[in-house]
Amino acid sequence: MLKHKPYEILRRVEAEGFESVWQKSAEILPKPTKRLELTLGKGRFSHPLFDVIQKMRQSFLEIGFTEVSNPIIVDENEVYKQYGPEAPIILDRCYYLATLPRPDIGLSKAKSQEIEKLGVRLTEDKISALQGVLRSYKKGEIASDDLIEKIVDSLEVSDTTATIIISKVFPEFSSLKPEPSTLTLRSHITTAWFLTLQALQHRLELPLKLFSVDIRFRREQREDQTHLRVHHAASCIVMDEEVDVKDGKEITKAILTPLGFGEFRFVQKKVTSKYYTPGMEYEGYIYNSNTNQWIEIVDYGLYSPIALARYDLEYPVLNVGIGVERVALMLYGEYDIRRLVYPQFYTEWAFSDIEIAKMIKFEMEPKSKEGVQIKESIISKALEYADASSPCEFLVYEGKMLGKRVKVYLYEKDIGAKLLGAAAKNQIYVYDGNILGIPPHGMDEVTIINETRKKGVKTGLTYIDSLGALAAAKIEEAVKVGQNKVDIRIRIAKHPSDVNMKISEVARRYITSQNKKIEILGPVFVGIRAEILD
Repeated sequence: MLKHKPYEILRRVEAEGFESVWQKSAEILPKPTKRLELTLGKGRFSHPLFDVIQKMRQSFLEIGFTEVSNPIIVDENEVYKQYGPEAPIILDRCYYLATLPRPDIGLSKAKSQEIEKLGVRLTEDKISALQGVLRSYKKGEIASDDLIEKIVDSLEVSDTTATIIISKVFPEFSSLKPEPSTLTLRSHITTAWFLTLQALQHRLELPLKLFSVDIRFRREQREDQTHLRVHHAASCIVMDEEVDVKDGKEITKAILTPLGFGEFRFVQKKVTSKYYTPGMEYEGYIYNSNTNQWIEIVDYGLYSPIALARYDLEYPVLNVGIGVERVALMLYGEYDIRRLVYPQFYTEWAFSDIEIAKMIKFEMEPKSKEGVQIKESIISKALEYADASSPCEFLVYEGKMLGKRVKVYLYEKDIGAKLLGAAAKNQIYVYDGNILGIPPHGMDEVTIINETRKKGVKTGLTYIDSLGALAAAKIEEAVKVGQNKVDIRIRIAKHPSDVNMKISEVARRYITSQNKKIEILGPVFVGIRAEILD
């Protein structure tokens, strides 16, 4: 398998420079020898968090809610309109967005001379064109990712030269510092609901029943078992001429009961958020049987008439917000939200024996119908004549392949031996993270062999199976290229490749990291030869 060599690539970048290596980087890529197989069916895994999100989306749809996409970026002014005097505290939890200013760059005589030192012949037309590009960029008329292309066109140079000009002639770009704006990443879906309601209140019939399962951002001091800076909320609103806050309880049950939750507790909050009406905000809890605790899972209430009035909203609104990650934690019996959402970073690398077994394959296999027949014939006849005394030879297949007549023999030349060596019938097992070649019978006194037979995962592969596949594949190749004979002789197996076994690199790395073993060993002594005749 062809792989990049990161150390060599970075050493070249250091020695030759980024641009030089980047220009030649297509040479580093391995030449494709196959196309990606797009097979119908499910992938290996779906993420548990998004499984929960999908189920919650379906529940909202089934009880008559319409899904919408709400703005993620909102101005701080919206928070002040909704929260009133509480806004500064809420904004402390928000991430503010900053942007790099567009530099005001002039094309002085000194800069022109620097450009010419790079081998660019400047004319009045080119200077004028470049000045126009710089002015348009400053005004925002040229997008950042189009700047290099515009410089290429104006100066009639390569993209490499244009990049060097930006980095060496115009250091103003690299000295830019982000400037803060009043735009924030929403910390509550609520912040966006007011904008959506303002847009839709006279365009849709009442009642408006809308939902969104989406992300929100919180400026947490740290991420830990119960806190993430980016997380999801299943949020909905109901706008109608009359809305009862008690409906929040029923909506919560309708969304969470299909997920398997049955015990709920709802409590009026002592202190109401300023965007809700006083006394009209509630918290909901569900019982976590894993920890024997009541876990806060939902917050709902009626929006404050003051906040509604600031958006010219004429009807009462009920809002319900459910923390998706908390729901998922309980559904999957997880204790750390980081492990659930980011298992690639926070969980131990672990494969079951069954998963490892699926990573063991033949290195070479026949592809044609005749090749498969040859493989099966080699295997069956090898088992039939396994104990025949040597020297011996058996014709195990005779037939056509791609218009050629093929004869295949099993043989053993050494005097006093048998057709198959003692390990040829060994079976491949995975046990406790180890890959082992185990004889089908005997040696019960050896603890690891005895335990592997009883508790290990049997792959269904044997050494002779794999060698039969190897021989059939080699015969196929020989017929295609016009060779007239194939002779394969395997004596002692020391590595999986000696018996045509391929163990994925992922499995190998895992087994090594866990201080486990790959032992596919033993005296095989298998001889297979083929005659290819016209």
